[in-house]
Amino acid sequence: MISRFFSYSSIFGYALILGILSCGDKKPKEQHPAKDYIKKIDGFNDSIPQEIVQRGEVLIAYSDCYSCHAKDKRSKGPAFEDIAARYPVNKAYIRLLAARVIQGGSGAWGHPVMTPHPDLSPKEAELMVSYILSLKKGSKLDKF
Repeated sequence: MISRFFSYSSIFGYALILGILSCGDKKPKEQHPAKDYIKKIDGFNDSIPQEIVQRGEVLIAYSDCYSCHAKDKRSKGPAFEDIAARYPVNKAYIRLLAARVIQGGSGAWGHPVMTPHPDLSPKEAELMVSYILSLKKGSKLDKF
């Protein structure tokens, strides 16, 4: 019985010593660069009239947008501020993004799928997108 105790304690002691000695041998894990969540698109930025921004904000408030998006943090879909950071503020991108809102789609932000919103008119979708793009840091809100 005593010899069994000493053999178990010896094994435990050796394991403890080996564990302590091997702690210094570990190399820190390599840090992989984070993937760019917001792949910015180059282009010129127009300004957006305050009235259009306000109308778009109201339309979003009465829609289902906030079930998948938040203003300042990623949820099921990208944050509105991240969308604004990616896309230039101009009529071409407002039309493109409005069409995506109406038709739905996936792939631009990874795996999330945006459901189609066929009940929105192109004008309503453009107003909503205008509000989202107005959240771009340093955007101008006067004339379009």
